[in-house]
Amino acid sequence: MYSVHFYGQMLADAIRMGAYASALRRAVKPDSVVMDLGCGVGVFALLACKLGARRVYAVEPENIVGLAREVAAANGFSDRIEFFEKLSTEITLPEPATIIIADLRGVLPWFERNIPSIIDARERLLAPGGVLIPERDVLWASVVEAPEQYKEIVGPWGNQFALDLAAGRRLVTNTWRKSRIKPEQLLTAPACWTTLDYYEVNNPDIHAVVSLRAARTGTAHGIAVWFDSELAEGIRFSNHPAAPETIYGTGFFPFSDPVEVAEGDRITVQLAADLVNDGYVWRWETEIPGKASFKQSTFFGVPLSTNQLRKSAQ
Repeated sequence: MYSVHFYGQMLADAIRMGAYASALRRAVKPDSVVMDLGCGVGVFALLACKLGARRVYAVEPENIVGLAREVAAANGFSDRIEFFEKLSTEITLPEPATIIIADLRGVLPWFERNIPSIIDARERLLAPGGVLIPERDVLWASVVEAPEQYKEIVGPWGNQFALDLAAGRRLVTNTWRKSRIKPEQLLTAPACWTTLDYYEVNNPDIHAVVSLRAARTGTAHGIAVWFDSELAEGIRFSNHPAAPETIYGTGFFPFSDPVEVAEGDRITVQLAADLVNDGYVWRWETEIPGKASFKQSTFFGVPLSTNQLRKSAQ
């Protein structure tokens, strides 16, 4: 799924790597059994061995597991790491894990089958009283003034060569993307819209309402969404716009059209993500009384051909 280059970028993210290493350092004991869920190149598995874990199970269904095996051998840990080249939901461990470490999220935790995989691993593969890394993610949202990011999205679908390409604009404003938002672009104070506790979550979907109020006059272009992750007590990192840059970036959900807002304007946003097969359908519905009402969804951001639909009708 990911290129080796991208795995290298994840390794180069000092904030991410430092936080996960600190959480492992605190959790691993000489008798620890560690499961590295979605191990990628296997660095967390290697760190667990280096910190003294008795046994490590590294789970990775993609081809990158071949590189992980090479790296394990190069570091002398092949005898302590057992690799599973399958989805975690398809395996049984020889013994319960006392620690499960995972970074399966994308820009946001609702990414592919991240949450169902963690729920399954917690219920079937984690020993009673075992440790999950991370423990929880706290999700935040703010309405933002982001003219450059918005122009990058909709600009190509303006009038070019005297051609009407507006149909493309409708699609691109029903998709969200990774972006870089600066703290001065926030039009509202950040609001917490949910907490994802990995010890308790049982539903892979999320439906939440966020109530916001404009802190200043400006042009609202969309919603920025980010997480604060607590890997262990006191060990945290974030992709907040004011935090040091990480590989995750910030989620940007554009509005259908920019909206002029005044200080004190109330803005209500319904955010929802529903797992469908191996991916999420996102919805963001925005109400700014007297100014705008948007109902957007990634369902409406997918280009469709009636001929192709007919071919797959059965």
